Amino acid sequence: MRLVEIYATVFDSKGRYLDGLTREQFTVLDNEQPQTIEAFESSTAGLSCAILLDHTGSMADALPVVKNAVVKLIDQLRADDWVAVYSFSTNLHTLQRFTRDKQVAKQAVLRTRAEGSTALFDAISHVAGDASKRTGKKAIVVFTDGQDNASVLNAAAATARATKVGVPVYTVAEGEALKSVRLLRLLKDIAQSTGGRSYSVRRAREVEDVFVDISHDMQHTYLLAYKAPPSPEATWRTVRLSVRGIGDYKIRAKEGYFPK
Repeated sequence: MRLVEIYATVFDSKGRYLDGLTREQFTVLDNEQPQTIEAFESSTAGLSCAILLDHTGSMADALPVVKNAVVKLIDQLRADDWVAVYSFSTNLHTLQRFTRDKQVAKQAVLRTRAEGSTALFDAISHVAGDASKRTGKKAIVVFTDGQDNASVLNAAAATARATKVGVPVYTVAEGEALKSVRLLRLLKDIAQSTGGRSYSVRRAREVEDVFVDISHDMQHTYLLAYKAPPSPEATWRTVRLSVRGIGDYKIRAKEGYFPK
């Protein structure tokens, strides 16, 4: 039985997180057909967070600030949250597999050095696959400062794979990455299609605030899962969520998926 996982963040009319919602309050429509929610995790449930850092040569100046921000993000994770640390240049490097030992994870971050070219889309695709094997709530945080110039996968293939896996991807662009309208659009597409968020950082001092915002967002997310309806064709299926019993609200979640 394949389950479709949907991550949902719910806000009130003033943009504040709405926590404490129950399974019974959510309605899920798949291609406009109501679905039975088979699994549900509240915003307070534990989380597996994969952190993916650009450590290409162009990151030499920014990397110390980014490391400090990531260390603080790890500090904000809860005791029962898991964290893994990856870095990428031409190749992907697993610096620390998923662990609850936050000190070990922080040491892995601090060991990162800047070198090499940028294989961004390959790295996102691989980490999405790793994270998808985890049970429960999951999220990926990606930080990059440059154009992809070394991936085997193209941007469209990487976006499609990340969307299919369905783990929320939070993307943070800085430095040279901000000069590419195309790259920023692709990062935004990956974030939106998976239920994550995209950020652009123009000053080093903004990095820490962005990671704090991401940390808060991840911890106010619901996970809903339902049985994938029969779909003989691998065509896009729409997903629509609604919540009963509350006033004005907004939901951020992926808007659909491709059947496997």
